[in-house]
Amino acid sequence: MNRQPLRLAIMEATRILKDAGVDSPRADADHIAAYVLGVERGRLPMVPLVDPPVIEAIGQLVAQRAKRIPLQHLTGWAALGNVTVNVGAGVFVPRPETELLLEWGVQFLQGREFPVVVDLCTGSGALALALANERPDAVVYAVDVDPQALAWARHNADVHADAGRTPIRLYSGDIADPTMFAELDGLVDLVLCNPPYVPDGTPVPPEVGEHDPAVAVFAAESGLAVIRHAIAAGARLLRPGGGLAIEHDDTHGSAVPALVRSRRVLTGVEDHPDLTGRPRFVTARRLG
Repeated sequence: MNRQPLRLAIMEATRILKDAGVDSPRADADHIAAYVLGVERGRLPMVPLVDPPVIEAIGQLVAQRAKRIPLQHLTGWAALGNVTVNVGAGVFVPRPETELLLEWGVQFLQGREFPVVVDLCTGSGALALALANERPDAVVYAVDVDPQALAWARHNADVHADAGRTPIRLYSGDIADPTMFAELDGLVDLVLCNPPYVPDGTPVPPEVGEHDPAVAVFAAESGLAVIRHAIAAGARLLRPGGGLAIEHDDTHGSAVPALVRSRRVLTGVEDHPDLTGRPRFVTARRLG
């Protein structure tokens, strides 16, 4: 069996993915090769030659990715912070920009012992699990309204608990319901939310439009409908001095901070850019 250079297979995969319009063709080619080989991406240079079945397996996955099937659906997982979660059909794939929301939340909690955290619109549970991983002393509540998303979140929560990590408290609920988590009113240290926020009708890549659940991506009222409920929930749940962080569309750099400022109990409103410099999430504190 003639072994072949892995480097050439990755170069060909990169070309195919670039021609298919994939945003990050080389990175995706690397991730596919690493997945097939069962190694970390950084160790690929240590695998100069591979057997023909490996080349074939890489080619099959590249062909799927070229059809704009999300990379995470092909590998079955996505990362956020220092955790990985299982993802697939029926659940929103966590995005790298949400790392910044997580980092802000972890930093905000510094110096607070045994904090209470609520993750609204939890989806796969990635944000709640990543926060719990960073702060094992935290009590982390997570909620979503979509049964499919909750099934994924429950699976991921169980996997993390079985691995000995801090469990999260997962609930089915609508953040528009003013009685949701009513027993926590005024007791929460941090409210995080990555809601559906893309304005209805906005063109999106095939990976999003054909594979992410629309209910987790798009929102009415120019993308602000769910964000309004998240702000209201945060204002109600937070203890004095508690923190709020909500991700939003890059067209919301003025609208979302204005909505937060309209709540008189919220102060210190600040908007933050993502890694490309576009407006991406708003933060605030509860007065008191």
